[in-house]
Amino acid sequence: MSWPSARVAHTRWPLLVRCLHIQSCRRRRQCAGPSRSPVRSASIRTRRSRFWSWNRVENSSEQRLSVSADTETPDERQDESHEEWLDQLTPRQIVAELDKYIVGQDEAKKSVAIALRNRWRRQRVEEELREEILPNNLILIGPTGVGKTEIARRLARLAGAPFVKVEASKYTEVGYVGRDVESMIRDLVDVAVNMVRAEREDDVEELADERTAERLLNLLLPKPAPGPSVNVGPAAPPEADEGRPHVFVVGAEGAEARDAGAVVDEDIEARRERTREKLRTLLKDGKLEEREVEIEVSQTPSIEGMVLPMGGGGMEGMDHNFTEMLQDMLPKRKKRRTVSVAEARRILVQDEMDRLIDMDEVVNEALIRAEDTGIVFLDEIDKIVGERSGSGPGPDVSREGVQRDILPIVEGSTVQTKYGLVRTDHMLFVAAGAFHVAKPADMIPELQGRFPIRVELKSLGEEDFVRILQEPKNALVHQYTALVETEGATLEFTEEGIAEVARLAAVLNDQMENIGARRLQTVLTTLLESVLYGLPEDDLRKILVDRDFVRDNLSAIVDDADLRRYIL
Repeated sequence: MSWPSARVAHTRWPLLVRCLHIQSCRRRRQCAGPSRSPVRSASIRTRRSRFWSWNRVENSSEQRLSVSADTETPDERQDESHEEWLDQLTPRQIVAELDKYIVGQDEAKKSVAIALRNRWRRQRVEEELREEILPNNLILIGPTGVGKTEIARRLARLAGAPFVKVEASKYTEVGYVGRDVESMIRDLVDVAVNMVRAEREDDVEELADERTAERLLNLLLPKPAPGPSVNVGPAAPPEADEGRPHVFVVGAEGAEARDAGAVVDEDIEARRERTREKLRTLLKDGKLEEREVEIEVSQTPSIEGMVLPMGGGGMEGMDHNFTEMLQDMLPKRKKRRTVSVAEARRILVQDEMDRLIDMDEVVNEALIRAEDTGIVFLDEIDKIVGERSGSGPGPDVSREGVQRDILPIVEGSTVQTKYGLVRTDHMLFVAAGAFHVAKPADMIPELQGRFPIRVELKSLGEEDFVRILQEPKNALVHQYTALVETEGATLEFTEEGIAEVARLAAVLNDQMENIGARRLQTVLTTLLESVLYGLPEDDLRKILVDRDFVRDNLSAIVDDADLRRYIL
């Protein structure tokens, strides 16, 4: 296996890079070894406290929970294990969750719901057959603004899975200048690591806050260290130490010499504790945020002056990873800074979290999660499909060559990342494109076979626009109403006003480019421009958006072809 491509000879790697690669592979094998044990193969995913772990289950059917109509997302239901949440996500329930944010496109919702549920079902199949079950990759075909990207994004949020959206047109064939297709997998692993680390930070947040508070108190009121070499107060003259008797205490452990003048009086210690408690109260109430303290921080070493001899095509995507790996190996310098208590708290909390979180465990869990539940959304895939360019007999660098490079990743291969080797066999790939010029049949046959499910999304009409403005949780009407309320005013839409906005959006899509539901954003922004500009100076307490209001503000623009082209 080559890294990152077969076009780059192994002998061209720097010695340091080869060492890093060997260490990364060894650590990956050591971490992944136990996770492939028979015990794990008979287990299912649950949350560790609120997060992922493996729990032994004898009968998975007993874990099925009843599906309620008011099911919440994992972000809204923090006290529920992730496995219980996935148990509730039957295909019908997944569609019901997607309906809260996406209007129409029932066929696409059913297809992605089945694909997500099959991943849950695969975890309960015997290990021998489990490795043979591959995900059903999809191609979503439809014009812009019909919900292709939103369906994939909401699906990833429902599943709590690592998700990355990439533009297929940004990649070039391996061996040429530009990003290689393997970088999408590296991006997915980065997302998974950040996701798992954020979950671990939530677990240790309370303990980190407690430790940070103690460190801040030590900075505000340092403890007097015993011994003549430590000066708690103003420096005493050297002659003051002359004549002080030294007390020798002999015990079972030996003899200990103590300076009698360094013994802290009990009353002084009690007063110090009372002062510390007062500072603790002030710190908790946020009354010491502006006070300055001196802390020691670590500086990340800079390698800007270093030149890495990594010539050859396809290495551009690895530059950032190599930079981070080298920065981790170089020693970090300490620097003392004088900052406010608020800034010191932020720095110290992060430092405590770094100490409490086991990054090896985080990386191991992130790699497993990326391999088993990762979702890659390939947008604009139709842009790499088309006829060959007339510049030469070979394929276009950004078209057919990219298709050939995507093929092994979708089929299942091993990609080298800075965290270790990652398999793509069980990742779910969702491709999307308008396919106005090209057709899915114009893709190379091998890649067509890797996307067995094709779903065509329908164009949106006036009735769909009316529903989009009202029904979703994040509807545009709700968004603009909330924005106006921040200025102390009330924005109210009538049924006739919403219908008129939807009608104008549909007319504009027919007369100009069809940009789908994105036209609603353009129309509403233009409609409410005077209102949003006048607040809060204008004496507006209630704005009623009815049919007359819409026509008065938009009719002149809609009727004028020139204005319509450049404004709407």
